[in-house]
Amino acid sequence: MGVALVVFVAAVDPYGLRAAPGHPPGPIMDANQRLSYPQIARGGPFDAAVFGTSTARLLDPQALDAAFGVRFANLAVNAATPDEQARLAALFLARRPVRAVLLGLDASWCAADPPARTAHAFPDWLYADRAPGDVLRQVSLRAVTTAVRIGLADLGLAQARIRGDGYAVFTPPEAHYDLVRAQAHIRAGAVDSSAAEPPDAPMPALDRLDDLLGRVPVEALKIVAFMPVHAAAQGSPGSAVGLREEACKARAAMIGTRHGAVVVDFRRISPLTTRDANYWDALHYRLPVAARIVSDLASAVATGRDDPDGVYRVLAHP
Repeated sequence: MGVALVVFVAAVDPYGLRAAPGHPPGPIMDANQRLSYPQIARGGPFDAAVFGTSTARLLDPQALDAAFGVRFANLAVNAATPDEQARLAALFLARRPVRAVLLGLDASWCAADPPARTAHAFPDWLYADRAPGDVLRQVSLRAVTTAVRIGLADLGLAQARIRGDGYAVFTPPEAHYDLVRAQAHIRAGAVDSSAAEPPDAPMPALDRLDDLLGRVPVEALKIVAFMPVHAAAQGSPGSAVGLREEACKARAAMIGTRHGAVVVDFRRISPLTTRDANYWDALHYRLPVAARIVSDLASAVATGRDDPDGVYRVLAHP
C-alpha cells in the first residue's frame, strides 16, 4: 500500500516537481500558496510575475497582460516575508527568460528587523533544485488528497483551487460587502504609532530588493510599487511612522533608479486610501481598486508622471 501511494503521488506530481517552461503544472488544487506557487514559478508560459503579499494578490494577471503586453503570473503570497518573496522570485527568474517583474511592497520591507519566516511552514525543498528524495518528501496525507483532487479535475469533476497563473480572489464576494463591518475592521487595523522605528534605523530587506532587481535582465520592465493600504494603516505625514515610511520610499527610489526600475508610491494619504468604501479592512482593497491599480501602473510606466488626483507618485523612472 505504501509503495502504491508513493507511485501514485509521483505520477500525479501534485506540487509540480517536474514543472518547467515546456512542461506546465497540472491543475492547482492545494490552496496553500507556499506549496503551490513553486510549480508555477518553474513551469507555464509566463515571462513576467507579480511578487508581494496579499496587498498585491488581487492584481489580475490577465489585466496586467493587456496593459504591458507580456504573460504575467501572480505569485504574491499572503503574509509572505521579504525573504520568502525573494526566494520565490529567484526561483522564477532562474527558470525562464523574463520580460517584466512587478514587486508589490508593504511595511515589512521597511522594518528594522523583518522576520525571515512567518508562522506558516515554508517548504524550503520546493524552492531548491530537485533532489532524488523529493518524491518521498512530498508524500503525505495532504499530498495524496491533493493528487486525488487533481485527478478529479482532470476528469472534469472538480475545479482548480487557484487559477493556473496563480490568481485567486481571496476576499469575500463583492455582493456581500458591508461598509459598517469594513469600517470596524479598518479601525481595528489602524497603525500603532508608539511602535515606530527611527527613520535612520536599518532596513535590511531593501538590500534584498537591491539584489533581486540586480538579477532581473537589464532589458526587462521592472516595477516596484508601494501598495495602497488604507490611510489608517499608514503613518500620517510628519509622524514618526510617516517619517520612517518616507525614508524607506526614498531608499527604494534610489535602488530603483540604480536598476532602471519604475518605482510607484500608492501607499500615501490620497482620495483612494481615505475612502473607507474602497477597503475590506485596513490592508485589503476591493476588486475595482485592483483594476484601477493596474491601469494606474500602466500610466505611470508610460508617462513617468504623478497622478493628477494624488493617488500615486512616481518616485523613480528610467
